[in-house]
Amino acid sequence: MPSSDELYNELILRLKTVDRFNAMGGEPIYYLVFPVEQMIEMKRSLKVLESRLSLDGWSPRVLSLANVVNDIFQADSDRPIILESEKNYLDDGDIVSINESLRSILLGSGFDRVTARILNELELLKGKEKAILILTDVEALHPYLRIGAVEQRLQGRCPVPVVIFYPGNRTGSSALQFLGIWPEDGNYRSTHIG
Repeated sequence: MPSSDELYNELILRLKTVDRFNAMGGEPIYYLVFPVEQMIEMKRSLKVLESRLSLDGWSPRVLSLANVVNDIFQADSDRPIILESEKNYLDDGDIVSINESLRSILLGSGFDRVTARILNELELLKGKEKAILILTDVEALHPYLRIGAVEQRLQGRCPVPVVIFYPGNRTGSSALQFLGIWPEDGNYRSTHIG
């Protein structure tokens, strides 16, 4: 299990390579893969990564997906209706229906709102020299959405490198297991570190 420093060292080394696009033709997306039990250490060391990137000439911008999810839920026009219906679901012990309601808010009608927010951040960084977007709190997507699905929607749309703090397991050269509980997924086109 690599430490946060080891993950950051490898990330910075990979960012320095001439061809940041991986051999599979994907975007400059880097997953920092760490076991779930290392989540607190990774959150605490985020400022270290930001400092190291800055010292290396990068301009890091951090986007917490927990904040994104919360903002989407808070701003939803149907929120009062959903909160009222969730009281009934809770009384019945129907967590599945609650999660489906929340998932429908995140997915919106068509393009999911989480991806839209990430794309908005990427648009703000477009053209800024050595900008880099760091996505944290990916676990906030559980059980509504998987980051692999978001990554697929980002294909062809990343003008700057994206670093994703990924709590889970690496299972082979290209497969990941989100939070150590989701089924193994080999559809990632990104670079995995850890």
